[in-house]
Amino acid sequence: MTEPTTVTPRLREMRWWDIDPVLELEKALFPEDAWSRGMFWSELAHSRGPEATRRYLVAEDGDGRLVGYAGLASSGDLADVQTIAVARDHWGTGLGARLLTELLRAATDFDCAEVLLECRIDNVRAQKLYERFGFEAIGFRRGYYQPGNVDALVMRLTTAADSGSAARANSEQGTEING
Repeated sequence: MTEPTTVTPRLREMRWWDIDPVLELEKALFPEDAWSRGMFWSELAHSRGPEATRRYLVAEDGDGRLVGYAGLASSGDLADVQTIAVARDHWGTGLGARLLTELLRAATDFDCAEVLLECRIDNVRAQKLYERFGFEAIGFRRGYYQPGNVDALVMRLTTAADSGSAARANSEQGTEING
């Protein structure tokens, strides 16, 4: 019996035709508080051209199946990780770290000094990922995730004062984007 070959998912820019498969994964992973089609359309509307303030990526496996996605919004010198999602069958493969690495590169490209994010208080797996990249907990947003009324942990990475952590994460992951 031959063992299946493991193909590293390919990262590329999210485009409008990715919205349907992204929504399928979104609903599977976040059934209570999944984003709507309109939310993704709105984000992608700000992701291209000279005035772009967003960076959205998808990850495709060797068969072209969407197995992850991520997005970042920027405003001035502040960036916000809007979403990171990885298909359950790719948990523990480093895909979340690759997506986060690319979002941090985008924050650098946008000249952001700080990156913020909200993470479900019960999502310890994600919190550990963010901590590995140098994010620190700075507060809570009570009842942030609706309709479940789940609190969010607010985390921050100060890139200007601690650019080493983002640079280390980038070099450790060796991520490449095909756009």
